[in-house]
Amino acid sequence: MTTTPTTRLPVSLEFFPPKTPEGVDKLAAVRQQLYALAPQYCSVTYGAGGSTQDGTLQTVQAILAEGVDAAPHFSCIGADQASIREKLQQFKAAGVRRIVALRGDLPSGYGGFGEFRYASDLVAFIRAETGDHFHIEVAAYPEMHPQARSPEADLQAFATKVRAGADAAITQYFFNGDAYFRFVDDVRRLGVEIPVIPGIMPITNSSQLMRFSDACGAEIPRWIRNRLQSFGDDKASIQAFGLDVVTALCERLRAGGAPGFHFYTMNQAGATLEICRRLQLL
Repeated sequence: MTTTPTTRLPVSLEFFPPKTPEGVDKLAAVRQQLYALAPQYCSVTYGAGGSTQDGTLQTVQAILAEGVDAAPHFSCIGADQASIREKLQQFKAAGVRRIVALRGDLPSGYGGFGEFRYASDLVAFIRAETGDHFHIEVAAYPEMHPQARSPEADLQAFATKVRAGADAAITQYFFNGDAYFRFVDDVRRLGVEIPVIPGIMPITNSSQLMRFSDACGAEIPRWIRNRLQSFGDDKASIQAFGLDVVTALCERLRAGGAPGFHFYTMNQAGATLEICRRLQLL
């Protein structure tokens, strides 16, 4: 009897740019481990107001030199058309073919929005300036963007980004599969047909996860939060529980038709590799 092989969904990986030479070396080693997953591409973040722009591009160039596709995060808040145009030329010169286009957060003490108020403005400008040169990913919020007026307003804002020219979307991480499936159903109702890739956050550090989640509006279900808090400083128990929870979430997403997984690696390899091993994605 032959068995049907598990569907191998595409995987993408997210890194943040290191701030020290030691961090650069460590991330290079982490990437080599994670390339066992044959990622479709790797994305590289940057901070409020583009505070790590140079490090972002350097990391993207290093990944491209390793033969893997790479996408810089590119936010527009506080920028003008001239600076965005210059950055797009820089990306093209570096061989970049993918961009994660975001509104971004205003850095503290910063005056105004600049010429781009929304991510949809950035997507439209990239398309107008560069045609189809870039594959554009945008952000999606299954549990609603923390600054949205209402769930419906958030869905409409997402649809506007897509109509401006986005090719695919990556979600904020979540632990409630129902939120993802409901979001996809809702945007399909609005005529949005692009792939919506679930963002997956491995659980390795409970205090860090609570802090991130409170900041970005991602809900940690009460049962998960209570279990994590009950482990205290027992890192082994936190990590074992986290692997079980996130693997089960990924299995449900795959069974429900998710088109791939985007892992927020936090510049570490272990948890992402183990989840993918359990999912037979290695």
